[in-house]
Amino acid sequence: MSGAFLAGVIAGYGIAVPVGAIGVLIAGLSARTSLRVGAAAGLGAATADGIYALVAVVGGAAVAAVIAPFATPLRWAGAVILLGLAGWTAWGALRHRATASRREPIRRPGVAEAGPGRALRAYLGVLALTLFNPATVIYFAALVLGSGGAGGGVWFVAGAFLASASWQLLIAGGGSLIGRVLTGERGRLITALTSSAVIAVLALQLLTVV
Repeated sequence: MSGAFLAGVIAGYGIAVPVGAIGVLIAGLSARTSLRVGAAAGLGAATADGIYALVAVVGGAAVAAVIAPFATPLRWAGAVILLGLAGWTAWGALRHRATASRREPIRRPGVAEAGPGRALRAYLGVLALTLFNPATVIYFAALVLGSGGAGGGVWFVAGAFLASASWQLLIAGGGSLIGRVLTGERGRLITALTSSAVIAVLALQLLTVV
């Protein structure tokens, strides 16, 4: 049990620690809204990692073989979604800036955006977006096959999920701290536009993967 769980923890950190578009999105959500929303988004990413770990343990090589022919269209779909997300984030920030300049008094950042409904949407949105990454299931399948097919079952999956969740929540917490510093309207605008630019670059990089 302990060996399989530890293997899952290592695998979970291995896939979660490299900061990509999802990490930027989670940190940006925390900075612009609240820790609750960022944490929900992080748990969405961790849930996707857990699902893929489960699929890899159950299906192994068969799943990787099924996913591989669709890797290119999945990458394109993921890139399109990321570009749309980048544009939506930038447009929303600019619109909020224009609206706030005509509104008195100015709202505190994140108060209206931090409700349970927003957190649920963040969770489901990031879950769906992370599931578009075919490399994740191939990554977990390779680990399972590398151990001779002894993937550890539920303990491996639990370790992978908890490791990914702990890292994503750390990213969300960091974004929340940044948000506490950038409390003004200008700071929120800069954060949103920077996040949009990084997500757009990462989306374009996704299209260059061979």
